Amino acid sequence: MPESTVSRRVEKAAVPTIGNMLPPIIFGTSALGNLYQAVDRDTKRSIVSEWFEHCDGVVAADSAGKYGAGLALESMADALRSLNVAPDQILISNKLGWRRVALTTPEPTFEPGAWVGLEHDAVQDISYDGILRCWEQGCELLAPYRPQLVSVHDPDEYLAAATDKNDRQKRWDDILGAYQALSELRDRGDVLAIGVGSKDWRVSEELARAFPLDWVMLATSLTIRTHPQSLLDFVETMRLQGVSVINSAVFHAGFLTGGDYYDYRKVTGESVEDQELISWRQRFHGHCEQHGVRPAEACVAFGMSPPGVVATALNSSKPDRIAQNVQLVSAEPPAEFWTSMKRDGLIDASYPYV
Repeated sequence: MPESTVSRRVEKAAVPTIGNMLPPIIFGTSALGNLYQAVDRDTKRSIVSEWFEHCDGVVAADSAGKYGAGLALESMADALRSLNVAPDQILISNKLGWRRVALTTPEPTFEPGAWVGLEHDAVQDISYDGILRCWEQGCELLAPYRPQLVSVHDPDEYLAAATDKNDRQKRWDDILGAYQALSELRDRGDVLAIGVGSKDWRVSEELARAFPLDWVMLATSLTIRTHPQSLLDFVETMRLQGVSVINSAVFHAGFLTGGDYYDYRKVTGESVEDQELISWRQRFHGHCEQHGVRPAEACVAFGMSPPGVVATALNSSKPDRIAQNVQLVSAEPPAEFWTSMKRDGLIDASYPYV
C-alpha cells in the first residue's frame, strides 16, 4: 500500500464528530425526484434497497426539497417504509431552501426541463422563517424519518442572482438568517449537524467564517482535473477546525468518465477550451488503461485523497450501479499511476496526497 494512503488513513481516523459517523459513500437522490427522466416506484424502491444490500452499518443519503419539488424526499421515505428500514439505520441530509407548492402551470416553473412528471412546483424560500418552513415541510415529506444533517441549498447560486451590491448584501443577510435558524435547530437537538454545499467553494469559506459549521460539501471543485492550492488550503483549515468535508461531482458531470457534458455544459470540441478538455481526457484515459485503473476509480480516489475529505456523494438512477459506486470509494490506484499522471502534467507535481 502506498505510504501516502497509510498516512491519510491515520489522519482521517482523528477527524472528530460528524466525520466519524459518516460512511465513505453518501448516496445522492436526485433520481428519486425524476431528474431528466421519470423513474417508476419499483425502481426507486430497488435503488434504496441496494443501498442497504451493499453497505454495512448506517446508510447515508443526500437529498433536497428542490429535487422534484419534494418528490425525492417523498419517494425515499416511501421506499424506506416499504423496506421496513429503522430510522436509526439511515442518516439523511436535507438541503433546505426550496419549498413545495401547488402546480398551477402546465410545467413546473423552477429549473424548466430538468424534472419530469412532477405534480408540484417549488419556490425558493431562504430566510430565518423561510428555512424553518422548508425544514418543517421536509420532515412531513420524510415522516417517520427525519433529516439529521441540514444546510442551505446552493447559497452561491442565490448570491450570484443578485442584481447589484445592495441586493447581494440583502441576500447574504437572508442566508445568515437561515443559518441562525439551522443553528437553533442544532442547539436544541432537532438536527445532528449543519453544513453548507455549493459549487463555488469560496462561498462555503465565507460561510464557515460566519457560522460554526460541522461539515462542508464541495461540488465540481476538488477533482483530479482541478485542485487549486487555495482550495486545498481551505480543506486543510476545515480539518484542523474539526469540520468534515464531503466531496461530490468528482466526474465533472460525467465528462471525465466519457460523457458529453462538463460541469453541465455540452462539450462540442469547437472551442479551444473544449479541445483542451478532450485532450486532457484522452491522456487521462491512456494512463488509466496503462495501469489497469478505471477512470471512475481514479476520480473518486483522488477526490478523497486530502485528509479532511471523509466521504464522497455518488448518484445513480440504476439499481445495478449501486454496488459499483460502493466499490469506488475503497479503490486504491497504484502509486505508479499517480506518478505517471504527475509526470505527464495531468496532476500538479507538488500535490502531496497521492
